[in-house]
Amino acid sequence: MAASKQTSAGPLVGAVVQGTNSTRFLVFNSKTAELVCTHQVELTQEYPKEGWVEQDPKEILKSVYECIAKACEKLAEVNIDISNIKAIGVSNQRETTVVWDKFTGDPLYNAVVWLDLRTQSTVETLTKKIPGNSNFVKSKTGLPLSTYFSAVKLRWMLDNLRPIQKAVEEGRAMFGTIDSWLIWCMTGGVNGGIHCTDVTNACRTMLFNIHSLEWDKDLCEFFEIPMSILPNVCSSSEIYGLMTSGALEGVPISGCLGDQSAALVGQMCFHEGQAKNTYGTGCFLLCNTGQKCVFSEHGLLTTLAYKLGKNKPVFYALEGSVAIAGAVIRWLRDNFEIITTSGEVENLAREVGTSYGCYFVPAFSGLYAPYWEPSARGIICGLTQFTNKCHIAFAALEAVCFQTREILDAMNRDCGIPLSHLQVDGGMTNNRILMQLQADILHIPVVKSVMPETTALGAAMAAGAAEGINVWSLEPEDLSAILMERYEPQIQATESEIRFSTWKRAVMKSMGWATAKDPENGDNPVFSCLPLGFFIVSSMTLLIGARCVSTAEE
Repeated sequence: MAASKQTSAGPLVGAVVQGTNSTRFLVFNSKTAELVCTHQVELTQEYPKEGWVEQDPKEILKSVYECIAKACEKLAEVNIDISNIKAIGVSNQRETTVVWDKFTGDPLYNAVVWLDLRTQSTVETLTKKIPGNSNFVKSKTGLPLSTYFSAVKLRWMLDNLRPIQKAVEEGRAMFGTIDSWLIWCMTGGVNGGIHCTDVTNACRTMLFNIHSLEWDKDLCEFFEIPMSILPNVCSSSEIYGLMTSGALEGVPISGCLGDQSAALVGQMCFHEGQAKNTYGTGCFLLCNTGQKCVFSEHGLLTTLAYKLGKNKPVFYALEGSVAIAGAVIRWLRDNFEIITTSGEVENLAREVGTSYGCYFVPAFSGLYAPYWEPSARGIICGLTQFTNKCHIAFAALEAVCFQTREILDAMNRDCGIPLSHLQVDGGMTNNRILMQLQADILHIPVVKSVMPETTALGAAMAAGAAEGINVWSLEPEDLSAILMERYEPQIQATESEIRFSTWKRAVMKSMGWATAKDPENGDNPVFSCLPLGFFIVSSMTLLIGARCVSTAEE
């Protein structure tokens, strides 16, 4: 890695990006927004039962320290003094839930990942507690009652895990999303670690009032969650504490944003009506709605975009969430084994240039926006004897684009002013076939940042701009221009509409697979036919790879 004199001259800011599949640490020049170096570590996901998704919080923490250490080594190799790193920002997978012991520092259970479905019966029980047609939860949080959010995961832990129940009873338990766990550990842990979160993460727990910007007593009583275990809520840009170990000991941690809010900041969507779509494990489209809450009538979430300082105003956003985007490519690699590296999917899709009538609905964790349908499961339909792995790869990429079209249409209806183009970021945007497909299916231009690390950039911007750091200006005239690559639609709007309407027919067929509960474990749905949580429906009436079982758990 070569570094220019300009790069080494300016103050540097680091960004931890803790995602579902990997952890990264990136270092930016605060004057030019230039990426100086990066290091990444892939993470393990555990699937103890059908629909369950967990990660080891200690592995996540270890990966953060490893990424920081390796990035610092890379800086030393090019004669950049790590003392130039003036601040660290944290960006994280949202909703993923951790409970740990404040006296030992040990997690009391694995992290329950945002994709996890075990809480469906918990959601059903809680739904019955809401009187009549009351909009009690959504009016305070902007969120539908769903397996997606942290409160129901925490409720399940309190109902089912005796070590966590005991820790709460004894005053030892601490709850947090991944940002809280990391900041507490990195600022000292059992030796004075700071137990905090920011507004963009707090608002995804379903315990936070997005109007008062506080933990809500009524919500905590509804979910029966003690407020004593919750972290202190801060802005997204302030000094939370100092690193207490590792290569960057003594450096302030001064930025914290949920990954999608970080990408919104990194894309510099600071004005009402600006929107971005991030293609990661899932797919998340956020539109800045300014300093006012806009409640969706079309299946979107109302969420906090950012609050860049203690005394700065809070900005809100409408969000469309898709559970499975990049995860479908990983599934093709790890489960279906039609590719050996994620990058190969582009070559397979390019070989055929069409799905040949094959449609893929990757509803592995049900359907999120705009349906919020947990009973859905993945299907591939429209197969013929001509269909091969190239067509399935193409259909998988199209599925990401169709899901984005669904949430963009909903956002246009809620906002009243259709987006003229879509700004995009995330690892999948390196796939040119995907980007062209997205422009074709949306029938508007897709504009990609040449520097795709906008999530990390947003976390670094928040950290560098914090009061007491002040090495990164967020004034419009000081923000570096982002070079863009533009994809224009190349098909007729009528063709786009036909393909999209056929996709929606496939979506309807994906619903209703999870229909009942296992009598021995009420949290697991029963399936009539279970091919590892995935169904393939063919025009030849062939069900491929299915195993008939009585419950989701063998």
